[in-house]
Amino acid sequence: MSSVPGSREACRDATAAKPDGAVVRDALGVGVAVGLSGFAFGVTSAGAGLTLLQTCALSLLVFTGASQFALVGAIAAGGNPLTAAAGAFFLGVRNTFYGLRLSQLLALPPFVRPLAAHWVIDETAAVSLAQPTRRAARLGFTVTGLTLYVLWNLTTLLGALGAEAIGDTDAWGLDAAGPAVFLALLAPMLRTAAERAVAALAVVLGLGLLPVLPAGVPVLAAALAAPVVLWLKGRVPAGGEGR
Repeated sequence: MSSVPGSREACRDATAAKPDGAVVRDALGVGVAVGLSGFAFGVTSAGAGLTLLQTCALSLLVFTGASQFALVGAIAAGGNPLTAAAGAFFLGVRNTFYGLRLSQLLALPPFVRPLAAHWVIDETAAVSLAQPTRRAARLGFTVTGLTLYVLWNLTTLLGALGAEAIGDTDAWGLDAAGPAVFLALLAPMLRTAAERAVAALAVVLGLGLLPVLPAGVPVLAAALAAPVVLWLKGRVPAGGEGR
């Protein structure tokens, strides 16, 4: 009888396990879909006046799309570079919280962690956290991170080169590419009523303050949406919020 619990545990592990092929397929799907968006960043960055080297350095060293788009968007609008960098920094802070969760889930060796930290972004976190086992999470993280990093940097280069070739990107309407891609990445993440309320209030604050604040500052002010919604949520009686 002592072997029964072990057998049941083994059955549960087998049920929870996910084929490596399925993990790789999901990770590649995310990596390719988002990686191709680097083309829009390359075009947007070049249109904002950044050089080819500066554009590629942002993708190689920063490697977080939302922060990169926020930075070049603020610069394109005539904002102070320090203000633009501050807005990009606050957007990137969320990756710290992803890292705290992933460090426990992946349990990588100490010498690997500094390299893996560079790949801690929305997409790698989403794929890793969706896996049922640590092995699958590590595989999903690695494949997503590698695919996305290579494609994002390659398409950034191609986008920047293409922008230089076509000249004025505004004349082609490509200045809207960055915001469009950013919204496409953000929309699927808004699952709860609180998340949608934060996004809606952030839009109202950002657009409403554009005429009265210097370029880049409305992005920082929009960050106030999160604590405001959390405060209001705390005042709503239990059961008052839907999904």
